[in-house]
Amino acid sequence: MGDYTLAGRASHEIEVKHSRFLALAAPVDSPEAALAFVAEVGDPAATHNCWAYRIGELYRSSDDGEPAGTAGRPILSAIDGQGLDQTAVVVTRWYGGINLGAGGLVRAYGGCAAECLRTARRRPLIEYVECTLQFGFADTGVVHAALAAHGVEKLDERFTAAGAHLRLRLPASRLDELGEHLRDATRDRARLASTAADTDQPR
Repeated sequence: MGDYTLAGRASHEIEVKHSRFLALAAPVDSPEAALAFVAEVGDPAATHNCWAYRIGELYRSSDDGEPAGTAGRPILSAIDGQGLDQTAVVVTRWYGGINLGAGGLVRAYGGCAAECLRTARRRPLIEYVECTLQFGFADTGVVHAALAAHGVEKLDERFTAAGAHLRLRLPASRLDELGEHLRDATRDRARLASTAADTDQPR
């Protein structure tokens, strides 16, 4: 899985022995979004609309009538080869009258997709975690200072007689650092517990 996704849509076009190949790529955050993109940009009048997507551990590809393994898999390999995640690519072919053979198809589909992705603008994917934090009212000032210092997003806040309960979201890479900061600032009175993780763009 890659550390980046696309910053927006991208395209690249090549011609190989009179066949025209157009690669269109987009960032997607679910299989449904990937398939919606395929449906949107595929040309019903073209000879083939081959595609692939990668979303974390989830991936799919389609040769759309080309010989098995000559289109969808090379497109998926291009996504992985460029270190991308949450990415879908459609390569549309308009047949030019000359057969390319299996090797030629792999090079054309894979090469067109790879060049499209290589030149596209990208943005980092960040793994976020959600966590809960409990602390007494006496520590409110130092806790809020610590949260601000670590770029923490507050999702929920509630109060009881014993103190405050917060639900937080922050980059996974900063969780340990925040925990140490809170331990030192509250003399180990604050209770931080991780609950879930997800991958998303910076907010």
